[in-house]
Amino acid sequence: MAPASSNAPVLAGVVGHPVCHSLSPVIHTIWAKRAGINGYYIPIDVPPSYDEFARAMDSLRVVGFAGVNVTLPHKEHALRYADKKSENAQAAGAANMLTFSDAGASAENSDITGFAEAVREQRSEPGISALVLGAGGAARGVVLALKALGFTDIRIANRTMERAVALAEAFDLAVIEWGKRSQVLENTDLLVNTTSLGMSGQPSLEMEIGALKPSALIADIVYAPLKTDLLRRAEENSHQTVDGLAMLMHQAVPGFRQWFGEEASVDDELRGELVKELNRRGKT
Repeated sequence: MAPASSNAPVLAGVVGHPVCHSLSPVIHTIWAKRAGINGYYIPIDVPPSYDEFARAMDSLRVVGFAGVNVTLPHKEHALRYADKKSENAQAAGAANMLTFSDAGASAENSDITGFAEAVREQRSEPGISALVLGAGGAARGVVLALKALGFTDIRIANRTMERAVALAEAFDLAVIEWGKRSQVLENTDLLVNTTSLGMSGQPSLEMEIGALKPSALIADIVYAPLKTDLLRRAEENSHQTVDGLAMLMHQAVPGFRQWFGEEASVDDELRGELVKELNRRGKT
């Protein structure tokens, strides 16, 4: 929460390596300005090791940071560092939020609620059957979000079968061979890409989506580029889509509430400012 003294600025930030690509400072700066808060949200680059991460967190607590968002490669480090861990963070095996207090550091995973809210924004009843592409940390968070949304038929397809099986066993899911991922789309309500395929500098996601029913929703957690080839093809087929920017905005809400003490609004104005920033960076 914001400090009691109105003269003391609220300090928060985002920790990663690299961290210069993060849009989180833009989001929180806009919200703080709207709320008239004397606060700063700062990008902090921390080398990849746990020891470096722990030292950085100790230092931020000493100087009075209320908390930080955590991005790659430190999400597992954040969970390890925390004195208190939420159920979502423990289930995901990673945290993207640390909140500091006299009682210690508390870990949360708002990526889960962020994805769930982004889907709900498009459709209040998204369905029961989903195909998730990928089996990394992001996929774990998406699976937990899907379960919270009421999906009961969740399937995993990953380029490495061993990782797909491990994720499926952890959450009682079905595994689809990567080469057969397009063959199971007929009854799929939601297709989610959590892989790096389609991201700037990465190969495209080669996948035929013509078998998807017209009502199917297609999501991609990538936001650079904002409109991946998968989402572009989905729109050409008149499917509703959820992009990575929607998830990013919604996952930021709990942190702003916790650290700055105010509610935050995810709206068209915020999206417009973020799209402008992506355009400035040449990421759309």
